[in-house]
Amino acid sequence: SCRRNCRGNPNCLVGIGEHVWLGEIDENSFHNIDDPNCERRKKNAFVGLTNLGATCYVNTFLQMWFLNLELRQALYLCPSTCSERPAGEGDPKDKEYEPQTICEHLQYLFALLQNSKRRYIDPSGFVKALGLDTGQQQDAQEFSKLFMSLLEDTLSKQKNPDVRNIVQKQFCGEYAYVTVCNQCGRESKLVSKFYELELNIQGHKQLTDCITEFLKEEKLEGDNRYFCETCQSKQNATRKIRLLSLPCTLNLQLMRFVFDRQTGHKKKLNTYIGFSEVLDMEPFMEQKSDIYVYELSAVLIHRGVSAYSGHYIAHVKDPQTGEWYKFNDEDIEKMEGKKLQLGIEEDLAEPSKSQARKPKCGKGTHCSRNAYMLVYRLQTREKSLTVEVPAFLQELVERDNCKFEEWCNEMAEMRKQSVARGKIKHEEVKELYKRLPAEAGSPYDFISLEWLQKWLDESTPPKPIDNTACLCSHGKLHPDKISIMKRISEYVADFFYRRYGGGPRLNVKALCKDCVVERCRVLRLKNRLNEDYKTVTNLLKITVKGNDGFWVGKASLRSWRQLALEQLNEQDEDTEHSNGKMNGNAQNKDESNEEKREEEEELNFNEDIVCPHGE
Repeated sequence: SCRRNCRGNPNCLVGIGEHVWLGEIDENSFHNIDDPNCERRKKNAFVGLTNLGATCYVNTFLQMWFLNLELRQALYLCPSTCSERPAGEGDPKDKEYEPQTICEHLQYLFALLQNSKRRYIDPSGFVKALGLDTGQQQDAQEFSKLFMSLLEDTLSKQKNPDVRNIVQKQFCGEYAYVTVCNQCGRESKLVSKFYELELNIQGHKQLTDCITEFLKEEKLEGDNRYFCETCQSKQNATRKIRLLSLPCTLNLQLMRFVFDRQTGHKKKLNTYIGFSEVLDMEPFMEQKSDIYVYELSAVLIHRGVSAYSGHYIAHVKDPQTGEWYKFNDEDIEKMEGKKLQLGIEEDLAEPSKSQARKPKCGKGTHCSRNAYMLVYRLQTREKSLTVEVPAFLQELVERDNCKFEEWCNEMAEMRKQSVARGKIKHEEVKELYKRLPAEAGSPYDFISLEWLQKWLDESTPPKPIDNTACLCSHGKLHPDKISIMKRISEYVADFFYRRYGGGPRLNVKALCKDCVVERCRVLRLKNRLNEDYKTVTNLLKITVKGNDGFWVGKASLRSWRQLALEQLNEQDEDTEHSNGKMNGNAQNKDESNEEKREEEEELNFNEDIVCPHGE
């Protein structure tokens, strides 16, 4: 009938944790182990990458580079310390493979992304090799440039030209800074390589406008005049960039993160930029002979309004199927109908009053205020490559897959054992809880409420029963501890002590009669003291006649009741102490009283008027 447990009533067994076990229970509640199969890669799905803190920007580039099949194939052709060993002389199977170079790290990561059985893999080896701080978000565009430069430098030492030149073939184009003297018409040209075009987006709505501005003619006049070699003097001139050649993979950096002179910090431009899925670069080229039609292959997104924080994700097209995928660290989502869907990414920036509405996009075009890099691939009629993982890398992948399978089996077995234990416990609790109350006139035991609650707590296996904290100085059940004990049937107590052990057992004979008698005596004396105090107070009002009576010190007369009470409390506390464990608060009180007496050097009754001769 109780709604919650009556703490002071040893017969109340409601609300001690039994509700969890009564009725039907879901098997999953018997363990806190997730299904290991949730960590398994699904059929025809891509493998994700763990975010190590603030490394989402690294993950987006890794997924994008992995889906560049030419780059992946070239990296697989790279000889590694593992592939150069004679057959049968590889690392021992129980030893963890440790790549030695950036190329080895990248090819091993790509092999895992291709053939791992895991839903996602850990890129910490690669990140550590680059010396990146996992807790600090770096400039994503700067990271892309620096890594491509490092990769090109590393691969330049390779003998195989297909490997050595892959970065230039895939990502490197050429443009020229052309300066024309207005006086003599002399044209000077400075040719330069590029791996991405950095496009200003301020004041523009379309990608083609950004490219046009990048190539527009600039006038060199006044203090900015050009020194002409032919005229041998400073002359007014014009300067422009001419695109000479474009790479197979065209990286277009949209300069969303700019320096704000007013604040002295970088800021993000949340400007909508429209771009098409097909980009014809021929109108922008100096030579019109070749075909320069590109297809959109990746959109890199920065979610958030600040240049110093936020989250990076990538939308990348699978070159083999033409399907679009959203790569978000461990999670990868396939877009429906082979279409790029930027969707929710555009709603995440905080709207402001001055922010323009999203413009309407026609078929084959998209608008984004969060895209910071667009990647286009040269259109080709050739079939996409089929890239196989080399044998030495496949062996390493299979070794990792075996570890994963072992982990899955281990987790599944742990789940199975937890469920089996849980079912046994469920039946045990259901059966025992019915028989827990002690019937009138039947033998019973006292057991700690705390232990009972732990027995009913599914998350903590119960330890042996320990009743020592409830004992008095006579080794029996202390009357003050009844409030934290529960009275249970002897049948259930027998089961508990057989199954879990411990002690000492506290049955009906365990109640300490001596402590109860002493407690009653002290309580009676305290009540008597109150009565006596009233009597003495009244008696003191009567004037003493003649020479009869006693001398009493004024201080003793004021404090006699307190002195008597302290004496009773000391007796009371003596009964409360049991083997040093019992009543921490009372012990502290005793210590504080003793210290107080020592400090004040309190006198016994009438000692305040006694002379050195005892009179």
